[in-house]
Amino acid sequence: MVAKEFVQMRRDRLTFAMLIGIPLLQTVLFGYAINSDPRHLPLAVLSGDNSPFSRSLIAAMQTSSYFDLVRTLSSRGEADRALDLGEVQFVLTIPEGFGRSLLRGERPVLLLEADATDPGATSGALTAFRALAVRALARDLSGPPSSLLPGEDPVTVRVHAQYNPEAVTRYNIVPGLMGTILTLTLVMITALAITRERERGTMENLLTTPVRPLEVMLGKIVPYILVGYLQMGLILLAARYLFDVPFHGSVVLVLLLSVFFIAANLTVGVTISTLVRNQLQALQLSVFFFLPSLLLSGFMFPFRGMPEWAQAVGSVLPLTHYLRIVRGVLLKGNGVAEALVHLWPIAAFWLAVIGIGLKRFRRTLD
Repeated sequence: MVAKEFVQMRRDRLTFAMLIGIPLLQTVLFGYAINSDPRHLPLAVLSGDNSPFSRSLIAAMQTSSYFDLVRTLSSRGEADRALDLGEVQFVLTIPEGFGRSLLRGERPVLLLEADATDPGATSGALTAFRALAVRALARDLSGPPSSLLPGEDPVTVRVHAQYNPEAVTRYNIVPGLMGTILTLTLVMITALAITRERERGTMENLLTTPVRPLEVMLGKIVPYILVGYLQMGLILLAARYLFDVPFHGSVVLVLLLSVFFIAANLTVGVTISTLVRNQLQALQLSVFFFLPSLLLSGFMFPFRGMPEWAQAVGSVLPLTHYLRIVRGVLLKGNGVAEALVHLWPIAAFWLAVIGIGLKRFRRTLD
């Protein structure tokens, strides 16, 4: 019996590969890609001052492991848009005459705004900023201004955690659950449904009909789109009335844009069904697709805390962009223009998977 099982494992190569691949994938992702204390977060600066003090402050933030200066802004509107689109995690505003006010002992205001839709991504940097700013300016203060240091800080630091000022974790988690649940259930259900027909022999009935491969795929996808919307409705109702998640944007817009994400996941399920021979293999491949989506999308761990290679892989997955759409619309109040930036990668993924699925779809049984 032992020898027979080893022979069976050798024949069922996909199952054996999953038994090795899933633990290996989990080890690599948790060991290298997951980081609950993100560093090198993108920073934009809106500065009305060009004194040595401003330059020292910006240099100190770049030297620290928390901030990476990626943009210099010219207007308040540009700063708001950068935060709305998620292009930067922080915006530092330095007022006009900052250096002059500092020398006069007037304690000028430094404003640091953060995209706090994910509190875990910003908490460490926000905590470190106040001490960092004081230390950076203290090195440049000499002579009469140095008398400010023993008694009080030379500047007034104000921190605005945008979109989630109370740092409530469920505001970030519950909307994200919508994309995570859709990914798990729709991919798995579709893959199992088509594979089940092949195992039971009912696929032969489909093959005797005049339908084309694309029509078969659409016929399998469309009913589950309605199932996906039913799941979304339940999650949105729970988010609003059970968890008190504030909806600052249009729920209708979320529903309209979700059709691309739902269709992409269903197409993945159909494509998986063309690669496997039985339901066990379909289940295993579904899990193999779901794990990277869960861990690299920014749902469980801050996206920008991951190494660059992990961010590159995560950027290919539709869940990453869908989370940005949902959180952007519901928590930030984003509109169509901001959502389209994250919608086209989902559409591109969908078209690519459709092409692979159609190419592998067989009109006859092996």
